[in-house]
Amino acid sequence: MSVGLLALLDDVAALAKVAATSVDDIAGQAMKAGAKAAGAMIDDAAVTPKYVQGFKPERELPIVGKIALGSIKNKLIFLLPAALLLSAFLPWMINPLLMLGGAYLCYEGAEKIYEAAFPHQAHEHEKKVVPSAANAEKLEAEKVAGAIKTDFILSAEIMTIALAQIPAGNVVNQALVLLVVALGMTILVYGGVALIVKADDVGLYLAKDGKTGLGRAIGRGLVAGMPVFLKWLAIVGTAAMLWVGGGIIVHGLAGMGFAGPEHWIEDVAHLVEGAVPAIAGALNWITIAVISGILGLVIGFILIPVAEFAIAPVLALFRKEKPVAH
Repeated sequence: MSVGLLALLDDVAALAKVAATSVDDIAGQAMKAGAKAAGAMIDDAAVTPKYVQGFKPERELPIVGKIALGSIKNKLIFLLPAALLLSAFLPWMINPLLMLGGAYLCYEGAEKIYEAAFPHQAHEHEKKVVPSAANAEKLEAEKVAGAIKTDFILSAEIMTIALAQIPAGNVVNQALVLLVVALGMTILVYGGVALIVKADDVGLYLAKDGKTGLGRAIGRGLVAGMPVFLKWLAIVGTAAMLWVGGGIIVHGLAGMGFAGPEHWIEDVAHLVEGAVPAIAGALNWITIAVISGILGLVIGFILIPVAEFAIAPVLALFRKEKPVAH
């Protein structure tokens, strides 16, 4: 009996050791995959706050919470199973689907610039593509839905980049790593967004009720600085849509055998980075982002009339209310 018990305890200890090693391995792979997808995560964090602007302070955190919940659903219910299935059975479909998502980001970014440059025309275009909300509640629902759609594209990029870093063959291991990446990225992105959108309220509290002169000064600085910061963050978010969308399309074309644009962009980036070797890495990234963003802007402007004259009429058919039976 004692020998059998000792043998059982040895087996349990061995299993626990294997399990601990597996957990460490999964955590390590998730950190590596997450680091590779950090660029998309930053883009996601920059894009999201613009969907909260214009709402009352008490609605800001609930809106962020709704978007975060939608992001979790995007990643766990749709993207994680889809990534595993596509990787196993239809790997050739991943690239075209990502390119389609990239085109959507280009359209969204270009539409924001179009709206800033030609507000009247942009308003007319927006009414044709997406009818105006009738009230604040519906406007909030539409903003949340729009944010979740944009998140879906950026989350798809995060999950795809992460999947590419995981050794193939073990589906359970892939699923667990993607699960850790999905939860970790969502917490980091939307935790950061929540801090950003409530920073002005914290500043107001410190400015009024700060216990020290330094605290009140910090509060006044936050109150004065956050509107400017949010304005610039909105600009960065729009730029992020364009450079991520353009980058996805360029990389997707290379995956389909049309590597010329990607090679040309890389050649230009190498040429620019050589100008200042001390910051070569930063110059390389900036050059690729700028060229990808310009390409994304061109693609987005092409898609604006496509959305208005080809896609909007189709969407209008689905929005038409059915006649009520008498």
